[in-house]
Amino acid sequence: MVLSLKNVSLIRNGAVILDDISWEVEKGEHWVLFGLNGAGKTALLNLLNGYQYPSKGSVQVLGKEFGKVDIREHIRRKIGLVSSSLQERFYQTDSAYEIVLSGAFTSIGLYESPNDQMREKAISLMRDLGCLEYADREYETLSQGERQRILIARALMNNPEILILDEPTNGLDFIAREKLLETVENICQSKNGPNLIYVTHHVEEILPVFSKTLLLRKGKVFAAGKTEEMISEQVLFEFFGMDVEVLWSNGRPLLSKKNKAIYG
Repeated sequence: MVLSLKNVSLIRNGAVILDDISWEVEKGEHWVLFGLNGAGKTALLNLLNGYQYPSKGSVQVLGKEFGKVDIREHIRRKIGLVSSSLQERFYQTDSAYEIVLSGAFTSIGLYESPNDQMREKAISLMRDLGCLEYADREYETLSQGERQRILIARALMNNPEILILDEPTNGLDFIAREKLLETVENICQSKNGPNLIYVTHHVEEILPVFSKTLLLRKGKVFAAGKTEEMISEQVLFEFFGMDVEVLWSNGRPLLSKKNKAIYG
């Protein structure tokens, strides 16, 4: 079992942020975590990474139970995280190459000297992800899509067992989004690659490689299971509280309401 959450709640200042969450992810599964703004997605990610502890319930990540191990040593180093909050923490004048290399040390900034093996791996990842051509450019000069590729390469430097992509296409135009989604699909299909958790509030980003989906609403698990069952008109009617139409094309869903697109 890669992730196991049992009856987990997160309460802060008397407010229930997450309520009785139970969720299991098995090795080899790729999941979508789907929810509208304010659903509790970020809180759940913070919990999985050990940045917050549950008020109730138990959390196990990669077989290690929270409260019984050093999270930084045994868990956090094995999780690759790409998020908008992380993106803002990097030094603007660092090169793309330096940022990727920093992933070997899980640090913001490059304070240690990487060895030849680390350098070769960084170059290989950047080549595979299509970002080697701007390796020497400063971070501040990169487009949003270029930054996301760099951060994914950085997240893969430590061979994570879990890769979490938190709203990775925010701010991207159609072409940049589709190129990034192609990269995500390639990672999912790679041999011995990480379990991937893709966080979004856009149905059209759900790729065929994501066989499982968890629907999160108001801090609770609304439903979880096979993607084609979760992203269905009946389930989403109850989830959104409105009549919706789901059309599938090339293995990906499109969502509409009375012939008008829903923008989350």
